[in-house]
Amino acid sequence: MPFRSLIFDFDGTLADTIEEARNIFNQLAPEYGLREIEQGEITGLRHLSLKQLLHRLDISKRHVPALLARGTSMLRRRIVRMPLIDGMTHVLPDLRRHASSFGILTSNAQDNVDLFLRAHGLRGLFSFISSTSKLTGKAKHLRAIRKTFSMESDQMLYIGDEIRDIRAARKAGIAVAAVTWGFNSPEALSKERPDFLLESPEELLKLVDHP
Repeated sequence: MPFRSLIFDFDGTLADTIEEARNIFNQLAPEYGLREIEQGEITGLRHLSLKQLLHRLDISKRHVPALLARGTSMLRRRIVRMPLIDGMTHVLPDLRRHASSFGILTSNAQDNVDLFLRAHGLRGLFSFISSTSKLTGKAKHLRAIRKTFSMESDQMLYIGDEIRDIRAARKAGIAVAAVTWGFNSPEALSKERPDFLLESPEELLKLVDHP
């Protein structure tokens, strides 16, 4: 069945913010007694789940909320300069025409996403932006979105670039498309067995009901 309700992750899926996130983390790291992440480490880190990533970087769970809050605040000053993922400019309007609902669920701040979409002339495409302040809180929000907008579970699709996105969609009982152009590696995503594993934004067009 073609999907009529499309919900996107933001960082790494729509916005190319990964390198900027590394830069921000490195600015904050000394305050929390953490080491900086070298650019050459990213390839190896892409294979890790969130739990494995926090362990590898020796980040205490108690520091995660503060790092996330401060990081998203720092990103706000730079968000309008962040690039859209290559290929999304033409794909998103086409997807929107064939979807009854179109939204974003992210761990980033709503204000950041709104500023980014407006800077790229895309805000009008999206009917909602939902944000969770917890890195592992997306399943609850996906269920809430389904109820709020009276969506049918079997016509909903969550689109994300991380292992945690796949697990959240599974927990919420909806289908998930994992994209390989974001943070987690294709190999790591494949092991989680998403419903779809996409290598380019154009492949998203196969998942909506075209006439």
